[in-house]
Amino acid sequence: MYIRRHLEEQILKASKDYPVVMVCGQRQVGKSTMLYHIKEAGRRYVTLDDGTARRLAENDPALFFETYGYPLLIDEFQRVPSILMEMKKIVDQKALNGEDNSGMYWLTGSQKFHMMQNVSESLAGRVAVFDMAGLSSAEIEGRSAGMFHPDLEFLRQRLQYSRKKSVHQIYEEIFRGGMPRLCTTELERDRFYMDYINTYIERDIKDLAQVGKLSAFYDFLVYMAARTAQPLKYDEIAGAVGISAPTAKSWVSILERSGVIYILRSYYSNITKRLVRTPKVYFMDTGLAAYLCRWPSADTLENGAMDGAFFETYVVTEIIKSCYNAGRPTDFYYYRDVDKKEVDLLMVEGDKLYPIEIKKGKEPSHADKNFGVLQKLKMDVQPGIVLCMSDDLVPFNRDTWYCPVSVI
Repeated sequence: MYIRRHLEEQILKASKDYPVVMVCGQRQVGKSTMLYHIKEAGRRYVTLDDGTARRLAENDPALFFETYGYPLLIDEFQRVPSILMEMKKIVDQKALNGEDNSGMYWLTGSQKFHMMQNVSESLAGRVAVFDMAGLSSAEIEGRSAGMFHPDLEFLRQRLQYSRKKSVHQIYEEIFRGGMPRLCTTELERDRFYMDYINTYIERDIKDLAQVGKLSAFYDFLVYMAARTAQPLKYDEIAGAVGISAPTAKSWVSILERSGVIYILRSYYSNITKRLVRTPKVYFMDTGLAAYLCRWPSADTLENGAMDGAFFETYVVTEIIKSCYNAGRPTDFYYYRDVDKKEVDLLMVEGDKLYPIEIKKGKEPSHADKNFGVLQKLKMDVQPGIVLCMSDDLVPFNRDTWYCPVSVI
């Protein structure tokens, strides 16, 4: 069974305007499946995971493109990033000849394009780049696309199409995760994640960096899963895993580059020097994080010590997915100052600041206790929302509203 992806419309639109369209994201999130599903009948497909195709691309990129022609879908292009220079020559020559070069090449990659060394300049102005994550709740439920926005009128409209969920249903989603194969088949969850981790470590990690001890990297992966929704502190990671701080920084970069984690930057303003710059880290697939932390079931996770961290991770990553699916930048931050006043999410839009707090409860008390500190930033602070298990969008007071998590 194929679940329609919200990114499809953005891809088809970009393909009419750009010669190259690139979809990047974590392994197994459905990049190739989506592109194969929406491609035209005449578009050929080749994967650089195939040894024969990869050798040809490495040794004679010109012959590679002569062999496969266009329009062409190239899977796992990051295995031979040097093909991008030959691709640039081809699309530029077509433009010089006065021919239409739109939609010639579609690419997928398991690394974020802007973080790949020495390749991001090669197709500047010629490529539309999209990030992709696992299935969002809206995609699984068949709801309409649309980037999440904390504006109250937007939330009222979105609430009309959302499906009410119990906290138990939320944790079932958290425990399962958003990998398409787990959502559309009867595949055994633990088996899937075990194979996923083995493939990721054996293939991607060896490609991305010289990781001496793969067992140490696995320990690092488990530690990072246990720190989801927590501040990112390299010295703590290094001490816990038994590696150096520079190695910890390099390995975190690997996870970010391959879409496994999302790093939420702290909001910073020159107006006050009291803001903390430490970012926070979130696992993009909550099912993978729960598997690495060895939670045996959704019930134990819901009632365990990490229930709040996983709930926050679920909410933040659902919001990030909505941005990816709309092809929009993720203009979200979190706030923390030296007095330990923290706001879970801030959306910055021009001079407007939208504060968001995330709570597992139905009617959390004092949920807006830190919103007041934002006034010193001299921005236009909008009504704050508390994403929680509320049944409806209702006011906590004049400046703060409870909002059901199901709206995301």
